Amino acid sequence: MLEKIKILSAKYKNEFINIRREIHANPELSYIEFETSIYIQTKLTEWRIPFEVKATTGVVAIIKGKNANQRIVALRADMDALPIVEENDVPYKSKNYGVMHACGHDVHTTCLLGAAKILNETKDDWTGTVKLIFQPGEEKNPGGASLLIKEGVLENPVPQKIFALHVHPGMEPGQFSFRGGMVMASADEIYITIKAKGGHAAAPQYTADTILIASQLVVSLQQIISRNNDPFNPSVLSITSIQGGNTTNVIPSEVKMMGTFRAMNEVWRFKAHELIKNQTELLVKSMGGEVDLKIDVGYPFVNNNEELSMAARKLAEEFAGSENVTETELRMGAEDFAYYSQLIPACFFRLGAGNKEKGITNMVHTPVFNIDEDAIEYGIGMMAWLGMNG
Repeated sequence: MLEKIKILSAKYKNEFINIRREIHANPELSYIEFETSIYIQTKLTEWRIPFEVKATTGVVAIIKGKNANQRIVALRADMDALPIVEENDVPYKSKNYGVMHACGHDVHTTCLLGAAKILNETKDDWTGTVKLIFQPGEEKNPGGASLLIKEGVLENPVPQKIFALHVHPGMEPGQFSFRGGMVMASADEIYITIKAKGGHAAAPQYTADTILIASQLVVSLQQIISRNNDPFNPSVLSITSIQGGNTTNVIPSEVKMMGTFRAMNEVWRFKAHELIKNQTELLVKSMGGEVDLKIDVGYPFVNNNEELSMAARKLAEEFAGSENVTETELRMGAEDFAYYSQLIPACFFRLGAGNKEKGITNMVHTPVFNIDEDAIEYGIGMMAWLGMNG
């Protein structure tokens, strides 16, 4: 079957490169992926693969092989884009100004569609059931995964395990990476509004300076990580926005701040939330201000099942050769695939998509991110291989 998958992946390579370009040129933001969803549904209908729509734009399909109840595997791809103006000069550049597939979700969707076509054509050759999850809203809270789970995506039938890939511009086509255990961080959003008596900048003695309070708070919050967290426990707190005032001679009465908190330990995560709240309230009050603080709890950390990840890595070595399979580095980025990983054995792995010789090295979430499209052939094949054997 491995040779058959490789032959079919090569055969359909150009077809799915064109599919990726179509999706890339028509990106849609989280939870409004209506045209993308319809496009996926059209392809599945063309291949006579049954599906249902969940969470408004999500698409969940089922392919049954021999002895359908013997093993049930889920394969997931996200399909939303980012609010970024694309700067690539390519024929398939985004037609939706200010929206771009800058994180490779167009590639993920394409690879799952390709795997679906191969799995459907070979369903008499493999055992079990494969559930294909085309998921909305990975880039924005509360996360499309959480919505799909609430709507029963892990039921009827119940998957025994789930896999997902993500492009990696630091590796090249034909390369994969895996990691068991913690692999990506939880992500929580911090919103702080500081209010105090503003006034003339030349008479600060009559004010409670919100700009100064905000400045002290930025520095103070960093001590939560450096003085309270175990140095061997990965964690990041970043204040990313301070907005207040609009002229040179007025101390504003309000300053707004935003930031993000990342962790890889759920106990420490929620302890840190309390420390952030307490320290913010005490500091602001001590400097004569009032504060409104909100922590929007986001995705948990991605926890790759150790045994499943090891098995998937061995399958990747069979597929691509052991020299092309490496260890995924820990990353403080977040992924709502974490919701699945907290409920069933899960494996989130990386697909090489960069190419130094071709100058394709830009990172995700940038306006010039792109991929070496040779990666699509390997992504299709690997997802089909996992669907049959994972």
